[in-house]
Amino acid sequence: MPEPTFTSRRGLLFGAAAVSAGALVTGCTSNEPSGGDEPAANNQPAADDKPGKQVTIGFAGPQADHGWLNAINDNAKKRAEKYSDVTLEITEGSNDTAQQIGQIETLINKKVDVLVILPADGKALTQVGLKAMRAGIPVVNLDRIFNTPQAYRCWVGGDNYGMGLNAGHYIGEKLKGKQDAKVIELAGLDNLELTKQRTQGFDDALKNYPNIRKVARQAAEFTVESGQAKMAQLLQAQSRFDALWNHDDDQGVGALRAIEQAGRDGFLMVGGAGALSAFEAIKADNGVLKATVLYPPTMAASAIDLARALGQGKGIGGLAEFEIPSSVTCYSAVVDKDNVDQYMPTGFK
Repeated sequence: MPEPTFTSRRGLLFGAAAVSAGALVTGCTSNEPSGGDEPAANNQPAADDKPGKQVTIGFAGPQADHGWLNAINDNAKKRAEKYSDVTLEITEGSNDTAQQIGQIETLINKKVDVLVILPADGKALTQVGLKAMRAGIPVVNLDRIFNTPQAYRCWVGGDNYGMGLNAGHYIGEKLKGKQDAKVIELAGLDNLELTKQRTQGFDDALKNYPNIRKVARQAAEFTVESGQAKMAQLLQAQSRFDALWNHDDDQGVGALRAIEQAGRDGFLMVGGAGALSAFEAIKADNGVLKATVLYPPTMAASAIDLARALGQGKGIGGLAEFEIPSSVTCYSAVVDKDNVDQYMPTGFK
């Protein structure tokens, strides 16, 4: 079946969530007009905080069995509450693909104006995304991407490769003057593409620092228990190293327990995702954890902003195009003691 077409959504704007999520809008350049006429885009409506057309947004995500996923739900709810013109129909999260498909089909049958979907499995839920689009309901695909762009109007999510890249550069700059510097890596689940992307970014960044070698890597499971167990193995195998990159702040809680139990220090640790516990440890600056690289759950707030703009036939302010972007990648900022106060309100528990 061909890709569905929709009424033109003119104008453009994210709203403040684009700033809070550190979102990057890709591929937007324009030339100054040569004539004296005012560009048409300057007169197009852009979404803002002022009440507009009432919009019902359906939100479907997986079960909040991880601090980050719980923060995704919280960000979506709080963002929707900000707008008097938004009604949020939110499903009970499920990691069962059949159940999540059924929940989304219920929202389609209710004829919501826009859908925001964070699929438990992007591939498995692609067909229900296509079903919504063919029913004339635009879909904002959040983070875990569907198999085809025909299943969504806009994708917004994190940058896993960028996480690794920025972690690697941060560590590289800190160890720049140290000869024969050694780093280790505590990764997430190795069967996930996101873990492979984070490791690839990290490895690519380290290529810029010939004095640094990655001497060990262990894959944990994004849990406190697995982080503690795998970190204990790394500590036992490596008598000396200068830096550790841990992919996930939740498993980092376990890693820090193992480090404390082993009485080890003399190295710096960089985390990943942006948990409140990590921010607090960075601010205290009395342990090995010195920074974390964001995978911001505020992307869910940005998804609500985008859905509202779609439902109101508006776009994103600050851009010349009449349509909202087809994809938005959130930047993986490094948070350390110099900027942790700025990000503290976004930390998830």
